[in-house]
Amino acid sequence: MSLVERDLAVIWHPYTQMKTAQKPIPIVRGEGAGLYDEDGKKYIDAVSSWWVNIHGHANKYIAQKVAEQLLRLEHVIFAGFTHPTAVELAERLLNILPSNQKKAFYSDNGSTAIEVAIKMCLQYWNNQGKPRTKMLAFKNAYHGDTFGAMAVSGRSAFTAAFDSLLFEVEFIDLPDVSNIEDLKSQISNLKSELACFIFEPLVQGTAGMVMYEAEYLDELLKHCSDEGVLTIADEVFTGFGRTGKLFACDYLSQQPDIMCFSKGLTGGTMALGLTTCTQQIYEAFLSDDKLKTLFHGHSYTANPVACSAALASLDITLQDATMQNIQRIAALHSGFALKIKDHPKIRTIRQTGTIIAMEWEIGDNTSYFSSLRDRLYQYFLDAGIILRPLGNILYILPPYCITDDELNYIYSKIEQALEEI
Repeated sequence: MSLVERDLAVIWHPYTQMKTAQKPIPIVRGEGAGLYDEDGKKYIDAVSSWWVNIHGHANKYIAQKVAEQLLRLEHVIFAGFTHPTAVELAERLLNILPSNQKKAFYSDNGSTAIEVAIKMCLQYWNNQGKPRTKMLAFKNAYHGDTFGAMAVSGRSAFTAAFDSLLFEVEFIDLPDVSNIEDLKSQISNLKSELACFIFEPLVQGTAGMVMYEAEYLDELLKHCSDEGVLTIADEVFTGFGRTGKLFACDYLSQQPDIMCFSKGLTGGTMALGLTTCTQQIYEAFLSDDKLKTLFHGHSYTANPVACSAALASLDITLQDATMQNIQRIAALHSGFALKIKDHPKIRTIRQTGTIIAMEWEIGDNTSYFSSLRDRLYQYFLDAGIILRPLGNILYILPPYCITDDELNYIYSKIEQALEEI
């Protein structure tokens, strides 16, 4: 049996209608921005394998550090024990995050990082005898697939089967010059009920790489602070350079109370989640009453191997060469956007840092289920490029090590698709 046949006999793939989906492509190795199938065909990973890979596949430096850690300590229970890589990673991250972030709580992935943040906020108020249970979030948000993360995500096909089970969330529009005062009024009216406001800073990824201005998010966060509403920045996608700065919150003057990280945290090597918070939130859980403990944990909390991968990735991220690569990609994206922005098949084109998104004109509203998606997906696979359109929205979000030649090849194939599809 081939690898694909063996896969289909035993595997259920994510976000996949297994009855109608095409057979999976068998990838056997990676190098840089390239993935190679069992026949040796190269695919340029233009979406960083679901936005996680920032330094390229099979990165030798990260692999070396992971291998060394495996021979030193593979895992230890994190309740009542600690280890060097978890402490060092927390120290180094807190040193480069907004200055109000003082404590780090580890989990397993982006969704669990969000779950921890939500539970921190709910229990923060409960511990003070002032329970608040309502959440505030942006329309069309996506924060993950576990129940709490789903609840604060926009209601959609992703959540439809579970909508009646999700807790109460007030959804608001993204802020802009026309609605900012109205949004602040809504928050003022709800403040005594709100446990928190959760947001994806600057870019809503799954919504279609929807981008909005830091100025109005800042104003919203300032108002939340003034009204005593806790705020959660979901940097699971935007963290570690994606937006052109180390963190999307670096574009803001206001600081969130809680921040969530995953995806690029380990450079795309393995799963790890992290939630950071202010001293004020942490202290709300300090008590002689054990019922005020944050009762949350995972078997692999702060896994030493994952922490070592994150430390190695951070080493690379903080090198001058990496920031130069981020700026190089952003500049190339900008040039490409200018070149195709007036094409009749391009409805809109938008960019933040290394993220560029093109909305194709399809004659009606944007849709995740647009039939154009499958045609575009296959077109680029045939050309050796992994692009995973969000309906009729095509985006490029590459590892920072991608070469100019690889990016220019992607651009040329998009121009070709604009003429042929």
